[in-house]
Amino acid sequence: MKKDFLDITDFSKEELLGFLDLATELKKEYFAGGNEPVLKGKNLAMIFQKPSLRTRVSFEVAMRHLGGDALYLSPNEIGLGERESVADVARVLSGMVEGIMARVFGHELVVGLAEWATVPVINGLSDASHPAQIMADFLTIREKFGNFDGLNLAYIGDGNNVSVSLMQMSAILGTNFIIASPEGYDMEDRFVDESKAIAAKTGAKLSFFRDPHEAVKGANVIYTDTWISMGQEEESAPRLKVFPPYQVNEQLVAEADPEVMVLHCLPAYRGIEITDAVCDGPNSWLFPQAHNRLHAQKAILYKLMKD
Repeated sequence: MKKDFLDITDFSKEELLGFLDLATELKKEYFAGGNEPVLKGKNLAMIFQKPSLRTRVSFEVAMRHLGGDALYLSPNEIGLGERESVADVARVLSGMVEGIMARVFGHELVVGLAEWATVPVINGLSDASHPAQIMADFLTIREKFGNFDGLNLAYIGDGNNVSVSLMQMSAILGTNFIIASPEGYDMEDRFVDESKAIAAKTGAKLSFFRDPHEAVKGANVIYTDTWISMGQEEESAPRLKVFPPYQVNEQLVAEADPEVMVLHCLPAYRGIEITDAVCDGPNSWLFPQAHNRLHAQKAILYKLMKD
C-alpha cells in the first residue's frame, strides 16, 4: 500500500521519530562519503504553484544523492486544477514517475493528488500546513538539545501554515508550544482543538498569547516567519501596521533562555519580522536549519519511495 506525506498529524510519535532518526543516519552517511543509491531509476515529479529556493533544491538534490532524479513542473506547464484537473494530473504522473511532491496554494489540491495518484504524494507546502519544513526544524532542534521533552518552543507572528505544523509536531513529541500573534491572525480553531487533544495525552503544554514578550520567557527556541505569505500581497498594508511589535530583535531574544536558538523557515525579510543582528547573531540557527531541509527530505523520500 502506498504511503503519502501530507500532514504531521497523519503520523504517530514513533513514526515521526523514525523519520528524524533516518534523517540523522542519512546525513552522517552523506558526509562520510555519500548516500547509497537506494532510489536508483526512480523519478520524483515536483509540482510548483509557489516558487521556492529551499523546497526545490532540497528535494531535487535529495533525489540525486539517493540515486534517483527529479523533474520540476512549473505552474504554466500544468495549471493544476484549472487547465487540467487534479485527478487527471495525478493519474498521468502515476504512470510516468515513482513519486509526486506538490507545493500548492490550496490544501485540497495536495489531498486530491494523494487521492487519485497511485504513487506517494508529498506535501511540499500548502496554505494549511508545511510538514516537510517542520521535519527539518525538529531535526535541527534535536541536533542542539538532544531531545524534545519539556523544551519551550515560542513562535512569534502570524498563525499560518508553518505555525500549525509546528504546533502539531510539538504536541505529538511532548514539546511545549507557545505562540504570540496579534488579534485577527490566530490559527484556525480546528487545528488548535486537534492539537490540544493530542497534547492532553502527551503532556505537552500549548499556550497562546498576544504579547510576544510573555511568550519568549523561558523559551529554548524562538521561531518566526514572514508576516506576508505568497498570495497575501493585497494584505500587506494592514499587516505591516499590526505586526511590528512581533519583530524578533535582540531585545526579544535577550528575554528568552540565554542559550535560545532562533529559527526562521526563510526567506527572511530582514528588518521586518527579524533583524540582521538576530539572523547573523550567536543564537541564529537559520542556515543549519535550511541545510537540514536536504537531509529531512531524504528521509521522507527514502521512507515513501524505497522498495
